[in-house]
Amino acid sequence: MYRTLAMVALSLVSSAAMAAVSVGDKAPDFSLVDANGTTHQLSDFAGKTVVLEWTNHGCPFVKKHYGAENMQGQQAKWTGDDVIWLSINSGAPGKQGHVDGAGAKAVMSEQGSKQTAYLLDANGEVGRSYGAKTTPHMYVIDGEGTLRYAGAIDSIPSADQSDIAKATQYVDVALTQLAAGEAVSTAVTQPYGCSVKY
Repeated sequence: MYRTLAMVALSLVSSAAMAAVSVGDKAPDFSLVDANGTTHQLSDFAGKTVVLEWTNHGCPFVKKHYGAENMQGQQAKWTGDDVIWLSINSGAPGKQGHVDGAGAKAVMSEQGSKQTAYLLDANGEVGRSYGAKTTPHMYVIDGEGTLRYAGAIDSIPSADQSDIAKATQYVDVALTQLAAGEAVSTAVTQPYGCSVKY
């Protein structure tokens, strides 16, 4: 019985930790090393819109968006418009999808990705601070450092590339609205994909 109560308590603590940030909150600052060994701190990008993309190249849902070049297309579009796009891998060592710097560079080369940086979060600290649950799990932070969008990349939770053209691209819409000085009309959605392999 005591063990069961302890497990329930641990589960509640874990759930609370995973819900650490909500839309409208100040985005938690962090510092992570990228695939090239360069350190990036979120606060360094003050004044700029930032996209956080949790990723795992082995996940079928990530493969959907990279295989169809939906993710790279959005990365290229928005980084060209001065948005910072950070892909984050929170896969733990020994877990599916985990990469080191060399592995991350190989993935980026294979995908032809266009993000600002691919960040390594092997201990999962940053992922947990944001409550990242899936790959992909997307967050948009405005120039004031406030979280303005959290959830899925789009509106059709499948691993089928043919669904992309029919889906509402939530991240693209959020970025378009922020760029126009508007409020994000759909600020929270249910993320879908593989579980983050903490």
